[in-house]
Amino acid sequence: MLRVTKLTDYATVVLTVLAARPDAVLSAPELADHAGLEAPTVAKVLKPLAAAGLVAGFRGANGGYRLARPAAEITLVEIVEAMEGPLAMTECSVHDGQCGIEHSCGVRANWRRINDVVADALGSVTLAQMLQPPARPSRGRIAVRLAQA
Repeated sequence: MLRVTKLTDYATVVLTVLAARPDAVLSAPELADHAGLEAPTVAKVLKPLAAAGLVAGFRGANGGYRLARPAAEITLVEIVEAMEGPLAMTECSVHDGQCGIEHSCGVRANWRRINDVVADALGSVTLAQMLQPPARPSRGRIAVRLAQA
């Protein structure tokens, strides 16, 4: 099963809290309160988010954090990569020379293609879109004919 880590999930939650309040500077405890997370967890996710340039930190009595740029300009792939490193479905999807059978592997090109599809999908969803309620899938109509007895 493909999954992002809990910290990546929590980072997304923290970022949506900031995205919902674009003009506010929120402290780590305030972010924790709004996100429903523990303060140490929020502090732990803020560090890589700041290092990746997704949040800006401000020191002082009124210090805290806010998004470094508009939520519509931050994509999910950036969040995942900030927390987990380069997106890679398999080790060879990103790095050459990591596998002993690389020279004779028949599936490597397909894993790279799949990796690109996943990266493109995550890159097409912005943090601003994550604030919106999910669209309800349209229900198709199924033609029904009752049998005559």
